[in-house]
Amino acid sequence: MRRRRLAQALAGAGLAALLPMPLRAASPTRLTLGTATPGGGFQVYGQAYAAALNETDTTLALEPRATRGSTENLPLLEAGALDLGLVTGEVAHEAFAGIGRPAATGLRIVNAMHPNSGLFAVRADSALHTLADLRGRRIAWGARGSGFVVLARYLADGLGLDLDRDFESIYLERAAEGPAMLADGRIDALWGGGSAWPGFTAVADSPQGARFIAPDDAALQRVIDKHSFIRRTMLPAGSYRGQDRDIVTLGSWSLVLARASLPDDVSRRIALALHGGRESLARRLPLAGESTLANTLAAASRPELIHPGVRRAMRELGLPA
Repeated sequence: MRRRRLAQALAGAGLAALLPMPLRAASPTRLTLGTATPGGGFQVYGQAYAAALNETDTTLALEPRATRGSTENLPLLEAGALDLGLVTGEVAHEAFAGIGRPAATGLRIVNAMHPNSGLFAVRADSALHTLADLRGRRIAWGARGSGFVVLARYLADGLGLDLDRDFESIYLERAAEGPAMLADGRIDALWGGGSAWPGFTAVADSPQGARFIAPDDAALQRVIDKHSFIRRTMLPAGSYRGQDRDIVTLGSWSLVLARASLPDDVSRRIALALHGGRESLARRLPLAGESTLANTLAAASRPELIHPGVRRAMRELGLPA
């Protein structure tokens, strides 16, 4: 009798090992998400994005990882050291077009994040009011790996300027260092952008307050004429304390990119979770309300740059992918 029971137990164990995976308890698919340095908008977005998607689809387990930003996320994605990475539109444009580097033929877009709008913050009591006033001044452009620095270089190039020749340029180890440097006078202006960017929020909420400087219309047009992927963007009034008017400036869509080997089924699940969890994501971070599949279609310069699994999800949802 004991031998029979032992044989039955062993047979049962062997049968369980052969059962299809969905019939057994499955571990969630763990995915690393490269963000940026502390104090920057990418870290805030990455945390909200991971939380919303993990909540919406419990078979996903996105884990944000601090990096040096867009320019580090790209090589990490290409090496397969990250599954997903946050990248500004300027850095993604250079990667896909092969500007200054071999073209990134394997990376694909998972979704558009939000427009990355570049502008300057100065103290509210500053005597600086225009972009011309900032020439020769101490400007903190952000962390060296940040896509904001790349956007700044496109702005300067479009206007015939050079960041390191025409400004006293300062590059930070961490984006969080900038507001304190502006408050105590170590810098004259802080470059950054977008709604709810932590650096600008800190400056605007400080006792000194903030005023924002963007290129004027003629300067914007010069940059766009030279770099056609750069677009006009708008920072709505009230994005920061004391900002009582809309500000038109320049930028492009930031993107979530995937490594070349990310399976189609995984990217499809991410896309469906993003669509299903869009309200949850917007509650966590209002700016992320623009992270929709429809905006992803609009932001991609070519549809084939969107991950095949994401395009499959779009078709299932009735979008013209």
